[in-house]
Amino acid sequence: MTYSTTRFGVYEALKERLSHDDEQPSLLTLIGISSASGFLGGIAGNPADVLNVRMQHDAALPQAERRNYKNAIDGLIRMSREEGWHALWRGVWPNSARALLMTASQLASYDGFKRALLEAKGLGMKDDLTTHFSASLLAGFVATTICSPVDVIKTRVMSAKEKSNMGTLLVDIYRKEGLTWMFKGWVPSFIRLGPHTIVTFLFLEQHKKLYRRWQGMEP
Repeated sequence: MTYSTTRFGVYEALKERLSHDDEQPSLLTLIGISSASGFLGGIAGNPADVLNVRMQHDAALPQAERRNYKNAIDGLIRMSREEGWHALWRGVWPNSARALLMTASQLASYDGFKRALLEAKGLGMKDDLTTHFSASLLAGFVATTICSPVDVIKTRVMSAKEKSNMGTLLVDIYRKEGLTWMFKGWVPSFIRLGPHTIVTFLFLEQHKKLYRRWQGMEP
């Protein structure tokens, strides 16, 4: 309702404005507008993301340190009341950076892969489910790889009990785990993000076709 609606909505609106009958936006243009869309989506979805991370992380904490939010609404109210409204925006910059990278690597790469598959000679691919599935699978792989380091940082910042300096946090992670921290949890992330990306774009493409038919834009 917040994160994805904002990033998909802004991206599609900007892409439509920059598209012409005889010319489509370049890959660099797609990366630019998807980055801006993702950044805005990250800001819009940050409060819910903080709550999501905390509620998932709660079971791993000692009993005395658990927050025990009853539900999402209770969590948002208690965060604002007990820690101030700024708690809703804890980790907003790494989260927005992650959203920027996610949207750029997911949306721009999907459109790029889709265009490349349709234009590739010898493949004979059409604008159908096979092409959508192939492009979204590749986009999921790219998005998981690019976003992995920021995902680790975002989770550490949002689940922390106290506010910590970003530089100190990175140094501490590097000392304890080395460079491998950047891709910790890549496989479970891809298992989650890969199918999510595929389903998202398959649904989005069908939604576009139905909407265009409804508006009389295509037979």
